[in-house]
Amino acid sequence: MSTQILARLRQLKLPGFAEALQCQLEQVGAYEGLAFVERLTLLIEHEALSRDQRKHARLIRQARFRLRAHIEDIDYQHPRSFNKAQIAQLAQGEWIERAQNLLITGPCGSGKTYLGCAIGHSACLQGRSVRYFRLSRLLLMLTQAKADGTYANQLRGLARTQVLIIDDWGLEALKPIHRSDLMEIMDDRHEHASTVMISQLPTDQWYTSIGENTFADAILDRLMHNAHRLQLKGESMRKIRAKLTEDEHLS
Repeated sequence: MSTQILARLRQLKLPGFAEALQCQLEQVGAYEGLAFVERLTLLIEHEALSRDQRKHARLIRQARFRLRAHIEDIDYQHPRSFNKAQIAQLAQGEWIERAQNLLITGPCGSGKTYLGCAIGHSACLQGRSVRYFRLSRLLLMLTQAKADGTYANQLRGLARTQVLIIDDWGLEALKPIHRSDLMEIMDDRHEHASTVMISQLPTDQWYTSIGENTFADAILDRLMHNAHRLQLKGESMRKIRAKLTEDEHLS
């Protein structure tokens, strides 16, 4: 009978409930003193927790982060012009609720991508949809979408994404068609969803990097309005870690 019940629970897509029930059946002594309602409550809570974990795993998988980064693993030992209070505030996600943007700038190796991925990972754990793209890959995806007739679908998917992370902004000059694509994305997301832009260029050089005044005005107005900014400074984290590893080998 218990085997049939467990199978039925899994058919009903209640795997967490089934797992918890199987645990109760196998560890009778641990649960025999509990009332029926108490045991049922444990089963329901385990199912709810299991669903949350599966949802978080799905959101993280769909985000396709470049790095496996977590808020709790951010290095504050080496000063880079941000602190725990700033990151903690961003990790809470209120800026996402308000559809505000986040601009992360700094020199190569300063940890911009790690920071962006960590904040995105935190958003996934809060149940929010996130997508990570390097700018070149995003523009290539949209170019291919135009060729196969899925361009409108791709734009709708990007517009629905609660946090869109675009990395390597400003590394290459934009082509006219790419300016148009970015304008479509920013216009769809303006005051509806949050965009995280990561760049080696300081924000005062972004206007020139877009390359056309009309598009630059429109894109940056939507991107920079009411945006949070993290301007990283200091020595390259890659060089610091390499030096630490070298010192360990020498000691």
